Amino acid sequence: MKLSEVLPESAIRLDVDGLDKWALIEQLADSLVESGQIAPEAREGVHAALVARETSMSTGMESGLAIPHSSIELVDRTVVALGIAREGLDFDAIDGKPTHLIMLLVNPADRTKTHIRTLAEIARLLSSDELRADLRSAETPHDALMRIRAAEAAVT
Repeated sequence: MKLSEVLPESAIRLDVDGLDKWALIEQLADSLVESGQIAPEAREGVHAALVARETSMSTGMESGLAIPHSSIELVDRTVVALGIAREGLDFDAIDGKPTHLIMLLVNPADRTKTHIRTLAEIARLLSSDELRADLRSAETPHDALMRIRAAEAAVT
């Protein structure tokens, strides 16, 4: 599964600097509703699952990347949102550095293999220094999505 196939342009938020990780998770959960990926009545449950997962262990990785994620019964397909913090924010990353790209991921509870594969695909794609820099400089959500598609095409 390609990230660009599950990430709608309307779920990409630019310039989320100044937020803490909890406010950002909340905004990205709102993006899932606004982009039509989840029903409004599922929003609170999705948000609660993401907060519970993040509370148990930070999803802040290295190289300015965080992937808050959860698998729950409230969704019937993979749903994704992206936040881009140009200046960086504290996401309790394992390398202690600011986080710039926050890829929120929620999968159905009964699709563990899909969840693991999607997490791996996101981590693989965003392991590229070039793509991470390109996304940080994206001027619009459309621009960010086009940069993801170009990176996917380059590795396929």
